[in-house]
Amino acid sequence: MTTAARGAVRRTAPHALLVLEDGRTFRGRAYGAVGETFGEAVFSTGMTGYQETLTDPSYHRQVVVMTAPHVGNTGVNDEDPESKRIWVAGYVVRDPARVPSNWRSRRSLDEELADQGVVGISGIDTRALTRHLRERGAMRVGIFSGPAAEAGEEELLARVREVPAMQGADLCGEVATDEPYVVPAIGEKRYTVAAVDLGIKGMTPHRMAERGIEVHVLPAAATPEDIDAVRPDGVFFSNGPGDPATADDAVALMRGVLDRGIPLFGICFGNQILGRALGFGTFKLKYGHRGINQPVQDRTTGKVEITAHNHGFAVDAPVDEVSETPYGRAEVSHVCLNDGVVEGLRLLDRPAFSVQYHPEAAAGPHDAAYLFDRFVALMRDNLQHSVNLMEEQRA
Repeated sequence: MTTAARGAVRRTAPHALLVLEDGRTFRGRAYGAVGETFGEAVFSTGMTGYQETLTDPSYHRQVVVMTAPHVGNTGVNDEDPESKRIWVAGYVVRDPARVPSNWRSRRSLDEELADQGVVGISGIDTRALTRHLRERGAMRVGIFSGPAAEAGEEELLARVREVPAMQGADLCGEVATDEPYVVPAIGEKRYTVAAVDLGIKGMTPHRMAERGIEVHVLPAAATPEDIDAVRPDGVFFSNGPGDPATADDAVALMRGVLDRGIPLFGICFGNQILGRALGFGTFKLKYGHRGINQPVQDRTTGKVEITAHNHGFAVDAPVDEVSETPYGRAEVSHVCLNDGVVEGLRLLDRPAFSVQYHPEAAAGPHDAAYLFDRFVALMRDNLQHSVNLMEEQRA
């Protein structure tokens, strides 16, 4: 198809309407599948990595607004997805690429969205929409195109307001694996890790495998016995969607890991689970952190990292003091330099730590890759400590 023909197709795409729960509307053209969809409207500031964003299970039930004006120029390939499907509930772009251009591209983004039934909208002022969400906060939204957009705006608004809010949503079980699977170590196997899948991204176990770790990925409903059966050197709790206040089972499981003294590492949702396991609360951010350009300071080193984020909830913990918890002393290890939000936790008396962002960096910068090395060091030191205790007992 020629460029002119593609442009003609886009101009004849059905009209589409985006309706926010506070009554504001945006008119554009259908992008991807034609129909209707509902979710929580959030914005992502990443200028690249849209394929990884779309396939991140943490975006389940969210309608993602891209702040970058031009989206889809590199098309869609078969190497970059973070899971087996697109998870976003809807997609909002300003100026879709007419023709994808990349040596790895297999199809256009528009085609991929349509094939997977993802309803989107294009041609709207995403800058105005983003500013609205920053001022008013993330909120429920609906996108309607084709026959679905023919209803009156009052009727569509009423339907948007019937959608369940993200606060109180228990979603991990809807995105996690149903059956355990193993990601083998790359090269010589050094350690074994049990990874609890709360919405895990594919690059995360790969980053561990690169460091000689055999990763046993377990369902979100895993039990302490499931973890024990792996005989792990460490346990990992992944990212995931929904409200951490609903994740009582995951909190109980993590407390079991802490009771056993097994080295523990959590990211994103896993950070919030650790916060709850230690007795801290969680709260919903006004509009969250989503993108690949968020500045975070590692308070143990003073180093500032540019990091990849996707979270709408945060841990409520004292930033400038050491806290006493049921598992010993804990401190905030990382903070966001934009707003002071807690971005990491560390136990001082047990081998456990977590961060709120995504060190696997798919997509995003690689500033935080050292955290996987920190997990390896935690497992190494714990094993050495066990050996020393055994030698002392023999003596």
